[in-house]
Amino acid sequence: MSTTTAATASPSGLRKVILASMIGTTIEWYDFFLYGTASALVFGRLFFPKADPLTGTMLAFATYALGFVARPLGGLVFGHFGDRIGRKQLLMLSLIMMGGSTFLIGLLPTFVQIGLFAPLGLVLLRLVQGFAVGGEWGGAVLMVCEFGDAKRRGFWAGWPQAGVPAGNLLAAAVLAVMSAVQSEHDFLAWGWRVPFLLSAVLVVIGYWVRVTLAESPLFQKALDDAGAPPKAPMLEAIQRRPGGILIGMGLRVAENISFYLITTFSISYMTDTAHLSRSFALNAMLAGAAVECCAIPIFAWLSDRIGRRPVYFVGAAGMAIWGFAFFRLIDTGLTPNVLIAVIVGLVLHGAMYGPQAAFIAELFPTRMRYSGASLAYQFTSIFAGSLAPIIALALLKATHSAVPIAIYLAIAGAISAFSALRARETKGMTFAQIDAETPPA
Repeated sequence: MSTTTAATASPSGLRKVILASMIGTTIEWYDFFLYGTASALVFGRLFFPKADPLTGTMLAFATYALGFVARPLGGLVFGHFGDRIGRKQLLMLSLIMMGGSTFLIGLLPTFVQIGLFAPLGLVLLRLVQGFAVGGEWGGAVLMVCEFGDAKRRGFWAGWPQAGVPAGNLLAAAVLAVMSAVQSEHDFLAWGWRVPFLLSAVLVVIGYWVRVTLAESPLFQKALDDAGAPPKAPMLEAIQRRPGGILIGMGLRVAENISFYLITTFSISYMTDTAHLSRSFALNAMLAGAAVECCAIPIFAWLSDRIGRRPVYFVGAAGMAIWGFAFFRLIDTGLTPNVLIAVIVGLVLHGAMYGPQAAFIAELFPTRMRYSGASLAYQFTSIFAGSLAPIIALALLKATHSAVPIAIYLAIAGAISAFSALRARETKGMTFAQIDAETPPA
């Protein structure tokens, strides 16, 4: 394969790609986060009713974690075919799989109705969700990265990243509305199902937007130059860019753990430990997610100005410290303090998540980029985000204190801060330069 040259799209074409990627990402992560929020609020009681409340929530989080276990498999499969046949077709498939599984969760009978088949069905559909979202991230951010120019790649790639808190914002908003207008009985009886069923409408919108996209010009040029796609892009990434995979995984640790502690575990912590209302907890998430949606593009832009490494380091190091203040502020039960805890935490997360898409994409050449980036991004979720709520709940149950959870977050922050320092600075590098560093075997 010859060295590829980025083929940048027209401004209107690039805006279309960014819009389609962000809308699709928002919808897919709405589906994924909806499950996490419902795990904290209702799944323990509806699908594991014989356990005590804290254990029931832990079991619900365990099914939630299974979605993360399936993500690397999805990243592997989607990455393999995304590097062989293109980015666009895989993005369409991931959207349909995610929306279909989420819609079916909304129809799933509870434990009272069908016994053990209820949690088994929940587990199966969660695995499909995880598999689908495992292929979503790589395709969405690579479409934008490969359409855009090197000087502003961080900023362009930051917009699909903003779709993640936007999805969380949408999920929390719909659940907050249903919770506010319904009694506890009605919400548990049927109200929680409405947000899952709405996924069908959102998927139709996302599919309509994405179907009009063209294939990544950089991928198409790489394929034309090579004459044939790579046979095993994932294996090639592991063999030829192991350092890139390790750096990408290290960058992900604090970002992944902190996000799910703040957006999933803390809802349970607020309602069960700090004894705040369910509506207040969801509204705090709404405020934090709204601020992060604005913060992510700013940090992504900043990474084009001063570099990926310093922006990412500040976010990771700040998160390592903020965990100790986060739980103390929530424990006060005061509205301003809880809002500060959530908003500052998600802004620090945004400092990592904003530059992350470009940072990880720039670790790999075009012919193995989907596979390598998906592996680095998704494999980390098995031992980071998937286990974070479970580990936090176990620490809380064992010690009746949030300090061990803050220490856990501090260790994660230190790992990612170190990884940011160890990574090389890639801002402004063209993909042609990156491709030339790893010639075909």
